Amino acid sequence: MRKNLIASVAFLLASSTAVLAQSATDGKVKIGILNDQSGVYADFGGKSSVEAAKMAVEDFGGKVLDVPVEIVDADHQNKPDIASNIARQWYDTEQVDAIMELTTSSVALAVQAIAKEKKKIDIVTGAATTDLTGKACSPYGFHWAYDTHALAVGTGGALVKQGGDSWFFLTADYAFGYSLEQQTSEYVKASGGTVVGAVRHPLSTQDFSSFLLQAQSSGAKVIGLANAGLDTSNAIKQAAEFGITQGGQHLAALLFTLAEVHGLGLEAAQGLTLTEGYYWNRDDESRAFAKKFFARTGKMPNMIHTGTYSAVTQYLKAVQKAGTDETEAVAKELHEMPVDDVFGRGGTVGANGRMIHDMYLLQVKKPAESKEPWDYFNVLATIPGKDAYIDPAKSGCDLVK
Repeated sequence: MRKNLIASVAFLLASSTAVLAQSATDGKVKIGILNDQSGVYADFGGKSSVEAAKMAVEDFGGKVLDVPVEIVDADHQNKPDIASNIARQWYDTEQVDAIMELTTSSVALAVQAIAKEKKKIDIVTGAATTDLTGKACSPYGFHWAYDTHALAVGTGGALVKQGGDSWFFLTADYAFGYSLEQQTSEYVKASGGTVVGAVRHPLSTQDFSSFLLQAQSSGAKVIGLANAGLDTSNAIKQAAEFGITQGGQHLAALLFTLAEVHGLGLEAAQGLTLTEGYYWNRDDESRAFAKKFFARTGKMPNMIHTGTYSAVTQYLKAVQKAGTDETEAVAKELHEMPVDDVFGRGGTVGANGRMIHDMYLLQVKKPAESKEPWDYFNVLATIPGKDAYIDPAKSGCDLVK
């Protein structure tokens, strides 16, 4: 009798341990989407990225490890201090397991530093600086949709090949702009081109006239817009007023997505060359995802929205495979698992946290070429991931051996 009782207790203890090993640490999995929802990058990511995250959870079944998955979101207003306060509150008191999207490089760098300190996951889809997987890399930090190196290889490389061998940069005055200017400059020079000058502008500039006049007077064949969102759209609109493209100079929108083309319109955007990690009208799988997204948001997704869907999906897969939402175990799976979804099919994650996947060189169609709403791009080339991204061993990340 005593032996049977001891055996029963041992069995129950073992069973309880197994259940705990295959469960969330607090009875739920909670993901925070932190981005710009009211400012210059609101269309770039914004509330549409939140919807993409919710889509990913729903498509996963709403649960992982038999516990519910919750999405929370907040607007960081492109301010690192606000973002840092939200991130600390989420991690410390609201049981958020991972923070994602993180538009704006200064914000992403600040939040990734906090996540590293607290041993929490962050997956960046909205910010661009290569420092995230370089000198500021983290064992718990991942960079998903694109970065400044991929944009430089795509848009910068294409224009140099087309004869645009002298450049002047109009650059957003913060980490993202510096990184994009630097990466593109290096690529232009390595391809035999020259950089004749640069000027920096504050985030959310309304009047680009003085900056554009400097670019125009430089005589550079290409004016590289190392900015994004409404800043890029406003610069393009005002450049048209100055007759810059009519005078023979070419505008290079180094970070421009479907959302900004839609806001600007084909008449103003036609002919622009740009690089994205996703285009909704590229194949049947992309179109099927975009149709579902459009039904929820009234717009077609760009690489930030689809990248956020992918990041949330991959995180949930990692939690499922690890059998827990404990950070070390999930980070290990995120580094090892291949990416297999509508955004990053065939993607891999480097030791520095960079998700390596193909990018697409695109050109904005003329209005007469567009066959339906949101049919804005011709796909000029596919850029293999190994060419688009820095080799992790050369990234400057101290995690890479």
